[in-house]
Amino acid sequence: MKKTGIELIAEERQEQLTLYPCFIEKNEYGVKVDAAINKLQQLPDAAITLLEEHPHELTAPPMGWNSTTWSKMISKPYKERLIIAGALIAAEIDRLQSEE
Repeated sequence: MKKTGIELIAEERQEQLTLYPCFIEKNEYGVKVDAAINKLQQLPDAAITLLEEHPHELTAPPMGWNSTTWSKMISKPYKERLIIAGALIAAEIDRLQSEE
């Protein structure tokens, strides 16, 4: 049986936690780092770019993000970019809640 969209997004968030700890709430420190690094709309802006049908390879990474990682993200097939974008939106919600 195929996984649902929410299951795929949850898996992506877990992968981001492993590979890019600043993207996801791991503990209180992780939330503070994410809030500091991504407070200029980087997470939703990245998600929007990933939703484009053909994001251009030369698209600059969001401020403070690794260009190699960003290049890999925008080079993925559309379905995989949708999953990443969903995880980034969830991370932005977590970031906003940490500020409340």
